[in-house]
Amino acid sequence: MSTSELAVSYAALILADDGVEITADKLMSLITAAKVPEVEPIWTTLFAKALEGKDVKEMLLNTGSGAAAPAAAAAAAPAAGGAAAGGDAAPAAEEKKEEAKEESDEDMGFGLFD
Repeated sequence: MSTSELAVSYAALILADDGVEITADKLMSLITAAKVPEVEPIWTTLFAKALEGKDVKEMLLNTGSGAAAPAAAAAAAPAAGGAAAGGDAAPAAEEKKEEAKEESDEDMGFGLFD
């Protein structure tokens, strides 16, 4: 990661921690105050647009939980009815896994046209 990207990332985290709206101007003013040399304004604009309307604290807290929920559900399905149902539990678990994988991208706030 370049120095510019790192500086803008840290500035965005500082603003989010203080509960301040993340804008390109506020990011640039923090970077200027930190005396980081030569950060191009495009980085602040990109970060501000990417984080617009998003709760950064919530994104940080839920970073690792996206993959854990489908894995736990898939592991619980065979344990709950696998012995009684015979071989029918495995296909049902695979279907749940695929559905959960598709939903997880949307749950994290990432989209193709965001």
